[in-house]
Amino acid sequence: MRAVALGGGHGLHTTLCALRALTPDVTAVVTVADDGGSSGRLRSELGVLPPGDLRQALSALATSEDGDALWARVFQRRFGGSGALAGHAVGNLLLAGLFEEVGDPVTALDEACALLGVSGRVLPMSVDPLCIEAEVSGLNGTDEPSIIRGQVAVASTPGRVRRISLHNAENRDVEPQACAAAVDAVLEADLVVLGPGSWFTSVLVHLMLPDLRDALVRTAARKVVVLNLVPQPGETAGYSPEQHIDVLRAQAPELRVDVVIADRGSVPAPARLYRAADEIGARAVLADVADPSVSGRHAPDALAASVREAFGIPGA
Repeated sequence: MRAVALGGGHGLHTTLCALRALTPDVTAVVTVADDGGSSGRLRSELGVLPPGDLRQALSALATSEDGDALWARVFQRRFGGSGALAGHAVGNLLLAGLFEEVGDPVTALDEACALLGVSGRVLPMSVDPLCIEAEVSGLNGTDEPSIIRGQVAVASTPGRVRRISLHNAENRDVEPQACAAAVDAVLEADLVVLGPGSWFTSVLVHLMLPDLRDALVRTAARKVVVLNLVPQPGETAGYSPEQHIDVLRAQAPELRVDVVIADRGSVPAPARLYRAADEIGARAVLADVADPSVSGRHAPDALAASVREAFGIPGA
């Protein structure tokens, strides 16, 4: 089974760990709009793709395949202190070096997979750094819309995100292009998973690249949406589970989904969720997928079991 997961950050990391329990053929399609922390510094100083979310995806696949996972731990290790390296993750620096040495981000990421012994692939949603802008209401005590620029600013805005747009970071006049390998992976997949993660900046952003959105609509793969456990302060503060589906439908009304997975304890009104899922052609599945040991995180094993049961996927 060929599985593809789209997202970024910790949410994508969890999904990849879950999918690796189902199949060794897993491809991550990763957002490349991060402009904060170590990734933002490397992006600004070197002009490379922000490596942080790509690093997280590589680490997830390596951790799942190797019980010891030394390289996965090294990739995630951050330098301390107060010097020039402070805050940088080893994997971020290595990926930045690969991007500069190889030139092509897709080839560079394939080399990183080989280094880590990963059998799947990690692909950027675009080979160019992207910039997210959001129309936000509720700032300054009014409903007058404001424009917020940058992933970090959008994710942490105290206002309510109404809609987002995506731009080429180097030239706003150039339409952002999807990575061709990512489009092919979605079209050739047997299973595609969207979410969990920052709903606007890590999940819905993939639907803003026309070729990638079209691939998600046209693919014959079974499609799963995994809802977050709690609303995210800033991006989705106050959102109900069904409102997450509503904004997904607004972004891509032609997209049909097979299954929506939500944590049983995170859905106060199941009937409303069932109706919202039906609007995108999906069946809502309520399951215990929260990690009891880590607040706000999904348990990869439980998520894998829910996907397996939803589609009758045979066990290993």
